[in-house]
Amino acid sequence: MGWKDKINHRVAVSPVGYWFQLEGSGHPKERKGSQFLTEFRAGLATFFAMAYIIAVNANIVADSGGTCICSNGPGSLDPFCKESNTSSPLFNLDYQLCKSEIKKDLITATAATSALGTFFMGLLANLPVGIAPGMGLNAYFAYTVVGFNGSANVPFQTALTAIFIEGFIFFALALLGMRQWLARAIPRCIKLATSVGIGLFLTIIGLTYAQGIGLVLPGQAVPIQLAGCLESDIAEGKCPDSVKMRSPMMWIGIFCGGVFTAMLMLYRVKGAIIAGIILVSIISWPRGTPVTYFPYTDLGTSNFNFFKKVVDFHPIQNVLNVVDFNISGADGGAFGLALITFLYVDILDTTGTLYSMARYANLVDPVTQDFEGSTIAYMVDSITIVIGAILGTPPVTAFVESGAGIGEGGKTGLTAMWTGLCFFISIFFAPIFASIPPWATGCVLILVGSMMVQAVVDINWKYIGDAVPAFLCIAIMPFTYSIADGLIAGICLYILINSLVWIIAKASGGRIVPPNFDEKESWSWSQTGGVVPPWMKRLASGKKDFWRKEHEVPSTPVSTEGVTEKIEGKDAGSDKDVNVVGEGKPEKAA
Repeated sequence: MGWKDKINHRVAVSPVGYWFQLEGSGHPKERKGSQFLTEFRAGLATFFAMAYIIAVNANIVADSGGTCICSNGPGSLDPFCKESNTSSPLFNLDYQLCKSEIKKDLITATAATSALGTFFMGLLANLPVGIAPGMGLNAYFAYTVVGFNGSANVPFQTALTAIFIEGFIFFALALLGMRQWLARAIPRCIKLATSVGIGLFLTIIGLTYAQGIGLVLPGQAVPIQLAGCLESDIAEGKCPDSVKMRSPMMWIGIFCGGVFTAMLMLYRVKGAIIAGIILVSIISWPRGTPVTYFPYTDLGTSNFNFFKKVVDFHPIQNVLNVVDFNISGADGGAFGLALITFLYVDILDTTGTLYSMARYANLVDPVTQDFEGSTIAYMVDSITIVIGAILGTPPVTAFVESGAGIGEGGKTGLTAMWTGLCFFISIFFAPIFASIPPWATGCVLILVGSMMVQAVVDINWKYIGDAVPAFLCIAIMPFTYSIADGLIAGICLYILINSLVWIIAKASGGRIVPPNFDEKESWSWSQTGGVVPPWMKRLASGKKDFWRKEHEVPSTPVSTEGVTEKIEGKDAGSDKDVNVVGEGKPEKAA
């Protein structure tokens, strides 16, 4: 027995091995093939696949302006300090320096939130899944709810309040078992369209100047126009034809951040995304080059001085605990819409991702179609949302990049705990993460978008009543720069079309129906077993250990030889089949 085998065996037979159900631990549900050192390697793989979120989330959310106040005033030509050209008389240096500090705060907040949530996802739920501020939700927060430099109807502090409240609502829904019911209430075509629409939304962001490679600009005669010039060359809101597509930063982003990363992903190289970001960043860090991120300006010098520290803990100073329950300064309708959208998207995103990752790790129960620790996992996610709001970040969600660790052999919560520890260590490298330029992460957003739009093939395009609402949902999100508007459009059109079909069918006694009505995806709001969660039923029946399922054996480290087969046999005969949202099949109508 080699030293690796000895370590794996000693950990497996310890209480730690039993808690995480490692192979050889004697647990009745030990996870075959799970080993301590493999979990460590898997945790590192997950971190390197997820690490890009530290810089990307900070860049996106900082675009909201955070708690910074533009001193130009409402009567100015630039009341929201949107001018980024340092040679322009409208350029506000103080505001840009404040945004730079906000970005540094968000680097620490993102790393801390991800570390905390991922660590406890592993410790309590025993799942090899990492959680961090969600892509798409952060863009919705920055560009729709708060607006670029605070130009929308909801202040930064009030938007964080909506997230804070959403976290507690999500916790209550998870505790009461209503998560599945709420997710089921949305038609499958709209669920799939939401993922696709967010993917296109992220792609648009990755093409812009603020958080991308600077390939497009808002149009004048057309909605969007080709750009690709230096920001200093932009005149009257457009790039002159003589300098279009000549920005060196754009080409560095395309080839080193986009093509290079895509090639690494093509050959399934671990950490491909973070490798592309690192390459572009290293090229952009030296001063005095055409692609430098630190030009010889006051803002560039300030950023460079912070970058030179390399290792430094940056305390959260501007966005910590700024939650404001006084929403009188906000648009009540916009606040309510933001709250509902955060809740809905988080439920769908977290439900779908957790289920798909659990299935990838072979942790889904073949009878109930649920996975171990699902309720605890959603509770951990919701509490992390609350903590993240206090720290100043958008809602967290489970990350599909967790599949990198699972692919390395991660099967237990130890994988997530190692990932969480890596996020904790990254807190002390804030100067590095704060100095990653937007053209280094722009193509990452495009690549993430390309992965999200893969769900388009699963939409039912055969039936107009499913296809048109889904398409409208997809199209509205990027074109209006709003996830909420896309959701509202898709859901309303779905209700309208299918209600009219139902009314016509009833009025005609079933004689007038669409020719291919049988191709419509069935939908039902009901759920097998009802809305009341099983634990509440067991509590009402007087069962003392109501938190434990009927067939579950108390967790004590004793010899369990032959017990597993008995449990599995009892499972097959006693549990009912329950459809879980995210399994990729249409739900049957009740």
